[in-house]
Amino acid sequence: MTKKIAFFLPSLRGGGAERVMVELAHNLSMRDVMVDIVLAKAEGPYLSGLPSSIRVIDLDKDRVIRSLFSLVKYLSKEKPDTIFSTLNHANVVVVLARIMSGCRSRVVLRQANTLSNNLKIESESGFIGKILPYFIRALYPLADSLIAVSNGVAEDLRNEVSVPPGKIKVIYNPLVGQRLYKDSENELPHPWFQSGEPPVVLGIGRLDKVKDFHTLIDAFVLSIKIKSIRLVILGEGEQRDELQAKIDAYGIGDLVSLPGFVNNPLPFMKKAGVFVLSSISEGLPGVLIQALAIGTPVVATNCPSGPDEILESGRWGALVPIGDPLAMSEAMVSVIGSKQERPICEVREYCEDRFGVDSVTESYMEELFPGKKIL
Repeated sequence: MTKKIAFFLPSLRGGGAERVMVELAHNLSMRDVMVDIVLAKAEGPYLSGLPSSIRVIDLDKDRVIRSLFSLVKYLSKEKPDTIFSTLNHANVVVVLARIMSGCRSRVVLRQANTLSNNLKIESESGFIGKILPYFIRALYPLADSLIAVSNGVAEDLRNEVSVPPGKIKVIYNPLVGQRLYKDSENELPHPWFQSGEPPVVLGIGRLDKVKDFHTLIDAFVLSIKIKSIRLVILGEGEQRDELQAKIDAYGIGDLVSLPGFVNNPLPFMKKAGVFVLSSISEGLPGVLIQALAIGTPVVATNCPSGPDEILESGRWGALVPIGDPLAMSEAMVSVIGSKQERPICEVREYCEDRFGVDSVTESYMEELFPGKKIL
């Protein structure tokens, strides 16, 4: 029996959570699941990459909370077997919409980052951010299932939300497969990545406080005193002007590039001298897993949560303290140009075993449609 699922998201702007949801929606649609992607606002670069088999529903609202009544109407009319969401505001709206619609759709919420840190940041963003914790603690327990993207995220979620044992399930993100390897081989015309050029330090993510690219820039400044390198940071966000001002103040504009959001960052990863994750908080950073899988040396902050779990306490890459430019610089310089400690086939096998597209999608199928046989 074919099943129907509705993904609910604020938009398809270029973030890690959105990328994973699009990948999962695509994988489910290939398994004879009818997939709707319901968006508060149908915008963002990932829209163009959706297959025709996936239907996009645009609620055309400028804020997630304002999409509540439109989502209630959608659920009342369409009655999907499961409604699946990620990101805190969207998760709250989904639970409220299910209650108000009276439909019997299974509600599955995905927690992509450590909730305690999310709520701390949200509390600094105004009135909605201050009351959000109360809604989360009241409504998350009403979901049928809570999916945490890592063990660290799951432990933090248990500490923040009172739910019965077994309701929180850990399922990694579906990130490693043949499409990853194929896309990493795409042509990369950026002049800094051509043969004979100095090694490039690569950072990827939203240009915001959580990704802490300030520390990466500080570490880069320390590193160029020792090694001839360049820095590329892919992404967009509210800190672009602030980061550019810092680059200008250091006088390193000819060594640092901020190209903006790139739909396929994998060729950049493939040719980078080192990939650096500088975050102060994560859930399960997909870019770290992808860089590791395609053979790029990695350095990551030991932030909550994800990096330590992915790198197995430093077995697969360097871990450094949060907000420590000197430690980050020393790790970057040590890694660039050094011989790969483990054969790429061994690293790739590890990544495929834990984060493989097929096995992770099957785990999601079991949680999204428990006890249901999908043709």
